[in-house]
Amino acid sequence: MHLVLTHEQADFDAMAALYAGALIEGALPILPRRMNRNVRAFITLYGLEFAFIDPRDLPQGPVESVTLVDTQSLITLKGMSKDTKIRVYDHHPQRTAQKNPKGKTAVPMDWEVVSFDLGATATYFVEMFQERGVVLTPIQATLMLLGIYEDTGTLTYSHTTARDVHAVGWLLEQGAELRSVTDFLNPPLSIDQRDIYDHLLANIETLDIFGHQVMLACGETSNPTEEISTLAHKLRDLFDPDALFVLVHSPEGVRFVARSGTDQIDVAAISAQFGGGGHNRAAAALIKRETGQQQLLQDVREELIAILPRFVRPAVSVAQLMSKRPRVIAPETSVQEAAKLMARYGYEGFPVVSDGKIVGLLTRRAVDRATGHRLNVNAASLMDAGSISVHPGDSLQRLQAVMTDSGWGQIPVIEPESHLLVGIVTRTDVLKMLSRRHPNTAKYHSISAMLQKMLAPEKMALIQTVADQASSGHLPVYIVGGFVRDLFLNHPSADLDMVVEGDAILLGKSLVAKYGGKLTSHARFGTARWYLAGSQMANPLLPDFLDLISARQEFYEHPSALPTVEHGSIKLDLHRRDFTINTLALRLDGRHFGELHDYYGGLPDLERHLVRVLHSLSFIDDPTRMLRAVRYEQRYGFKIEPRTLQLMEDARPLLGRLSPERLRHELDLILEEKKATSILARLDELGLIQAISDRLPWNSEIYQRLDSCLGIPFPLEWGLPPTNSAHSLFETFAYSLWLLDQPTSVIQQIQEGLCFSMACYKVIQGGSALLLDLPALKGSQPSLWVARLDGVPLLAIYVVYLVTREKALETYALQWRNIHPRTTGHTLKARGLVSGPYFQDILDALRNGWLDGELDSLDAEEVLLEKLIANL
Repeated sequence: MHLVLTHEQADFDAMAALYAGALIEGALPILPRRMNRNVRAFITLYGLEFAFIDPRDLPQGPVESVTLVDTQSLITLKGMSKDTKIRVYDHHPQRTAQKNPKGKTAVPMDWEVVSFDLGATATYFVEMFQERGVVLTPIQATLMLLGIYEDTGTLTYSHTTARDVHAVGWLLEQGAELRSVTDFLNPPLSIDQRDIYDHLLANIETLDIFGHQVMLACGETSNPTEEISTLAHKLRDLFDPDALFVLVHSPEGVRFVARSGTDQIDVAAISAQFGGGGHNRAAAALIKRETGQQQLLQDVREELIAILPRFVRPAVSVAQLMSKRPRVIAPETSVQEAAKLMARYGYEGFPVVSDGKIVGLLTRRAVDRATGHRLNVNAASLMDAGSISVHPGDSLQRLQAVMTDSGWGQIPVIEPESHLLVGIVTRTDVLKMLSRRHPNTAKYHSISAMLQKMLAPEKMALIQTVADQASSGHLPVYIVGGFVRDLFLNHPSADLDMVVEGDAILLGKSLVAKYGGKLTSHARFGTARWYLAGSQMANPLLPDFLDLISARQEFYEHPSALPTVEHGSIKLDLHRRDFTINTLALRLDGRHFGELHDYYGGLPDLERHLVRVLHSLSFIDDPTRMLRAVRYEQRYGFKIEPRTLQLMEDARPLLGRLSPERLRHELDLILEEKKATSILARLDELGLIQAISDRLPWNSEIYQRLDSCLGIPFPLEWGLPPTNSAHSLFETFAYSLWLLDQPTSVIQQIQEGLCFSMACYKVIQGGSALLLDLPALKGSQPSLWVARLDGVPLLAIYVVYLVTREKALETYALQWRNIHPRTTGHTLKARGLVSGPYFQDILDALRNGWLDGELDSLDAEEVLLEKLIANL
């Protein structure tokens, strides 16, 4: 076992290095027992993003090696011994016996120490990330940024290096949140600033504007050079409002400093009303007027309060984040039943409810530990007791504060008037909301305009029709998945996946009643199919039907099983999908038309060209997702993010549990891709081809063969026939190319693992056997070629010709196979001959005569026929 440790009372640099060291070395990051308060607040909110391990949950077993980061002092843990190897990464000077005359412990000689002259240990690991091409999520990048900023005083301390600055730039490119830096770090104040700060603090007032907490502080100073922006940061850190306005009267006028914590309050626009400027999160102005000191400050304050409602948009509320109709359990629920429910639905916790009131929260960690110790207890014994909750109208900031103060990762949502439980909101919801604040998402605000521009008028009219009908029935309806993904990639797909948050069959019936057409439905799954033929919407440019699906959730009884379906919300429906880039949804009904719902960070991943699974059990639930991950990666030129790659490696053996039909279906889809060979090569690189079947071949020769042949159109003159409905002509062609040089025994084993259709299997076998016989046929007479090729599927002959360019194969397809004598079986019967096997011998001899040039006229055929009959 390999562990990564850091020092106690850990700061952000220590925690950043702890995470990075574990990621670089593939080790387990063990949390220190004590952390600074601001660090603990960060970990409480975002700890799930980093897979830190509580030392109490350390797995049993020996510790072979330990990596120490940001420290040279080793903390002893169970499993460590004198044989444990120690490596150190630290930006502090290395401690040696010569450098420690006062008795401080020197680093043992057998430790491997990597020390560096940098402002922060985190910088060293950021450079390693850059060298290895590691891609970070915005939250991961933010932790690294906090580590560098804290140990360099936001790049102001004297020991800050140029490498620290370059690392910060790279982290910002990775999506690091600067707001989090200001939230969690506190710069010091000067003595003069402290006096002003105390005065501002005593005069601060709070305004509630459209659900936002806006704070206003007024004060004065006689020092015209004193910095006010630092005071604004301190006040904002202390109160964490949605926006803060600081007005300080100085000898030169009223100094106006504004900070915003949300996109809904643009302080630059507000500052411009007073002749100032800045950007939407930070702005300033100097206001000079011919009036008295106190009067000027009062006038500016009143003007600011008056104009704020014009520039403040409604806040993000808990109602926008929560999952509706949450699952709850009773206090008497057994730990075994709770574990079963958590495994079924993939939840990390359940509210515990008694008599309609929340009495606690049962977490997966508590359940796992209880089941690990084989305890026979109930939820009441294991839960975190309490009645923590938020209201639907509470702000995101209020939610974060409740999570931080309580330590709960799932917060129930209570309707304030009825006191009913109406939803639940999780740490993941908060993380995804922060991801949705990625700065590049602003360009996607006018999505309805994108739809109008990129879709044909007929398809746009169909979407609008469904949207209007759903709105009249008060049914939220969404376009989801691949359509939305491809819309943002500027090539919208033809498929429309419509999900209804409610009864999709009811919506389908109302569409048929108003516009005509035909409806089929499946009540068990809540799905309906509206056939447009005969309806007012019928159009040759539109699909034949439109599928309407009720929002649902899925769970898996065991790994690689097909999913069991239950109805759910749009958020739960999206959670069952494979990758974040496929979880985007556009709401269509009423005033919500064009509203983007991105609960799982799909848009930032789309912008960063990343393929990422939604949760760590995704490949366990459905191993075919590993093949799809590679398909998306190569199709779009994306990258599979590192954690997803690690999960793929762990789940790879599960491909062997899938049915042959499911595996072959995924391979069929791959072969239909334009970049099929690149996808297959990547599958081989990741060991996935071998996981499908250890007999399935892949090498550079196969790559070249497929790459050079798959794009060639079929020659019309060959008259290649279709195979059957199980495999298209192209798929059969591709498999035959792939397996062309494999022996019959190997093809038979592959057939057992993939279950090709019989027609496809015959083509594969026919091509393989023909390629093997080809050297012996070279130079033979046409009759021998025809004797060998008759009965071989024409597609198999074409595959061998395409690879070898043997001219005789083309001649057979275009000429020889169409050469036959005029004599038939009827001719022989007319001569008085009795039917028998010799009929075929006579006809073959006549055909061979024509093929080999021995016959050149019908008279010559008649002469040879007489001779053959006489020989009988």
